[in-house]
Amino acid sequence: MLKKIINNNTLRYLVLLFDISIVVITFILTVLIASNFKFNMPATTLVFYVIWYLIIACISFLFVGSYKGIVRQSDFKNLIRITKSNLLIMLVVIGLMFVSPKLSIVSFSDLSFSIVFIHFILSQLFFIISRFLYKELYYLIISDVKYEKRVLIYGTGELGKITYKVLTEETIYKLNVIGFIENNIKKVNNELYGLRIFNFKEVDNEFVFTKKIDEIIIACQLIKPNQLLQIVNTLSKLPVKIKIVPTTKNWIANTLKTQQITPLKIEDLLGRTSIQLNNPNLKTEFNGKVIVITGAAGSIGCEIAKQIANYNFKNLVLIDSAESSLYNLQQYFIHKKNKNITAIVADIRNSKRMEEVFKKIKPQIVFHAAAYKHVPFMEENPYEAVSTNVLGTKIIADISLKYKVNKVVLVSTDKAVNPTSIMGATKRVAEMYINSLQQEGNTKFITTRFGNVLGSNGSVIHLFKSQIKNGGPITVTHKDVTRFFMTVSEACQLVIEAGVMGNGGEIFVFDMGNSIKIYDLALNMIHLSGLKFPDDIDIKITGLRAGEKIYEEVLRTDETTTVTHHKKILIAKVKKFNANEIICNINELCKLNEQLDDKNTVIKMKEIVPEFKSNNSAYEKLDF
Repeated sequence: MLKKIINNNTLRYLVLLFDISIVVITFILTVLIASNFKFNMPATTLVFYVIWYLIIACISFLFVGSYKGIVRQSDFKNLIRITKSNLLIMLVVIGLMFVSPKLSIVSFSDLSFSIVFIHFILSQLFFIISRFLYKELYYLIISDVKYEKRVLIYGTGELGKITYKVLTEETIYKLNVIGFIENNIKKVNNELYGLRIFNFKEVDNEFVFTKKIDEIIIACQLIKPNQLLQIVNTLSKLPVKIKIVPTTKNWIANTLKTQQITPLKIEDLLGRTSIQLNNPNLKTEFNGKVIVITGAAGSIGCEIAKQIANYNFKNLVLIDSAESSLYNLQQYFIHKKNKNITAIVADIRNSKRMEEVFKKIKPQIVFHAAAYKHVPFMEENPYEAVSTNVLGTKIIADISLKYKVNKVVLVSTDKAVNPTSIMGATKRVAEMYINSLQQEGNTKFITTRFGNVLGSNGSVIHLFKSQIKNGGPITVTHKDVTRFFMTVSEACQLVIEAGVMGNGGEIFVFDMGNSIKIYDLALNMIHLSGLKFPDDIDIKITGLRAGEKIYEEVLRTDETTTVTHHKKILIAKVKKFNANEIICNINELCKLNEQLDDKNTVIKMKEIVPEFKSNNSAYEKLDF
């Protein structure tokens, strides 16, 4: 209630009044000290000086604005402002001591330089003490404390120090920081802000129980991904919540807020450093252009659209056959008040419909993200996989050539490398087709190839979350299965960057660091959910699904790479093949597929892609 009555302006003027009082009180105290507490100065003279000091102090504080700082967040900057105000008071008084006799103003002869200087030192000391008292008083009277949590901070570097200050200034949820954790033995058992630095190895169940720890916050700016994984693997087994401080680039207005310290997410455990792209050519590339995104309602297409929406394009056309999802995306942009965005419900497998769209809108850049991606599903439905991933790509590529699109960027997958599934093989055929068209006209055909996307529709993350919510078990196909992962944002940055960087014919791949064991991913998700394995949630090994690999690859054995201007983006140097022969074979594949003859369709794909060897599939017997 008191907090509502006393608003910010009232508090500021109270601080101003209190600061002026300090100046007056310390002046009187200085005069007493200078006279050995005999108080020889006449009362009228003292009153005269007090009034002058009061006026000078008021002007000084208003001029410098030292009273405007947030009391509960008093820091070094606030101290500097106070010091400036105090110095200004001293300099003005010294100036009056020199000037007043010459201007016949009432004399300041009873003042000495020693009194003025001692007053500066004394008032400065009082100001420093008062600021700390302000803080404690604020928390005691004003703050609406709801509850208290006992917190440990992992990290004693700059980010750990900033985190401590932010937590101790928290006013809504009072957080009690009881210490720091470190792996660095040289720092262990020392103190920081009067709190002990504990050895990370000592933090176990007994430690947490004895110290009554509620949360552990990881606050390390330059922590290596593998080190983070090791830390989380240890901490996640403890009965505490684990939170993480975002990197400085993700702070709001370059300031860390308590609400930004969030529970650790699975995205934080990628096992590699997130890739950030910053190409100044993006603005000029998209400026005034008509851009098409196929599969715009899917995870990748949707994120590409959201990122491109930040540029000054002429028209952004979103194409998808999923009506509801496309409608939701359209409403998102309407809510954001984005202009020149058109949503079109259409199927990329319908050549007449696609030609009608391209003829009308005349696109200059096409991001082709429409595809079927689920390996087991496509193993059971080869017709749909070829129809969308091969024929759909062929239609988009052919029409792009016809209407002289500047660039076509194909979104591919690491499953196209040495494919063991129908889905992977269709994506490799799509790659080969657009590369074959590179010499047919002026359109630049570019391929981007990456691994699994965290949090995309139907991803393993969604599956695991659903299984945990339902009480388990989590199903993992093989204990040793590994996958490369990246966030949706990163994947789409790659696709967009390729659209600018590519000159045609390239296959861009990410240096994605180390692959992650799916079994370990499942364990981490259980722990991050506050549950125990196997007591609360068990993990069931179900065996490899049709077409599934133990591990993924981003390059074929006969492919090498060259570097680009970004060290994390590489270009795969693919083996040369006869473009005309590939085009003829793919045309035959599409005709075979129309006959609904799955067996001969798969045989034809194995002919086009010799490295396609089915794994754990009914089509293994068709391998050459």
